[in-house]
Amino acid sequence: MADTLELGLDTFGDVTRGPDGAPTSYAQVIRDVIEEGVLADAVGVDFFGVGEHHRADFAISAPDVVLAAIAGRTTRIRLGSAVTVLSSDDPVRVFQRFATLDAASSGRAEVILGRGSFTESFPLFGYDLSQYEELFSEKLDLFTELLREGPVTWSGTVRAGLVNQEVYPKTESGHLKTWIGVGGSPESVVRAARHRMPLLLAIIGGDPRRFAPYADLYRRALTQLEVEELPIGVHSPGHIAETDEQARKEFFPPYKAMRDTIGRDRGWPPMRPEEFQQEIEHGSLYVGSPETVAAKIARTAQAIGIARFDLKYSAGPLPHAAMMRSIELYGTQVIPRVRELLAEHEPIAL
Repeated sequence: MADTLELGLDTFGDVTRGPDGAPTSYAQVIRDVIEEGVLADAVGVDFFGVGEHHRADFAISAPDVVLAAIAGRTTRIRLGSAVTVLSSDDPVRVFQRFATLDAASSGRAEVILGRGSFTESFPLFGYDLSQYEELFSEKLDLFTELLREGPVTWSGTVRAGLVNQEVYPKTESGHLKTWIGVGGSPESVVRAARHRMPLLLAIIGGDPRRFAPYADLYRRALTQLEVEELPIGVHSPGHIAETDEQARKEFFPPYKAMRDTIGRDRGWPPMRPEEFQQEIEHGSLYVGSPETVAAKIARTAQAIGIARFDLKYSAGPLPHAAMMRSIELYGTQVIPRVRELLAEHEPIAL
């Protein structure tokens, strides 16, 4: 685990509802996310990530554009995708967009590459789901070459090849920080190590300690490849309010609405209150007062040995005002408390 744990926030731009119960417009959701990013910068959050989706319940399909708007109103927070669906995008354009964001933000851009947990982008952009693995593998190989920021020669089967081709703009530092987002397969973990990219574990259910073997596998793979240690991060959902009771009361209805909507497509049963409670107490929901959430983040950091924790703070129709308060508490109370707990160097009871 890094000496100082970075603490970030993620959102997918979930479509919220207004006081009258009507869905908020996509335009207003995007404007709200920009305000959330600005607040995150003001209260000391280290990273702000915006996810990419192409379905009715999420407003953001172009994270780099939203992040650029946030960059123009912030000064220190790092900005990145959460995630960029590389399989259905073009690696050259992804690199160009985030190199441009890096310039606009004075070197604060990051990109998190993944295959995504939804498949709507594949038919939208003309890709065949039967090539799911091949698309990501080949495009990741090309993106790795692009990160060298020199002439690129590459050939594959999923796009036209490149021969000694320069790609612009170059980044000012010569390095665009790039993570690979992983849902929990050993093959994906080893792939991140092979490409010499930091690993971000998406832990959205169950005891987070079950991901410790993946972190260990990643470290072993880096050692075998003779690659210096690289960061490991965790992304998990949660919500913060003044008390545990208030946080649970605010979060359960919108979280259940989001999960049940997705569950109808995937064959999941409706979420029960008991399941929600179990995930808070023993799983991967970080919901509660600042002290409760800080203690749980610190436990996860110690158990897995991570360099960054990103809280996915949005959840279906959770109101913008509740998210703003959650962000404020995360920056002003949770982050300092997590660092206090970890600085004590004593194991935190699990």
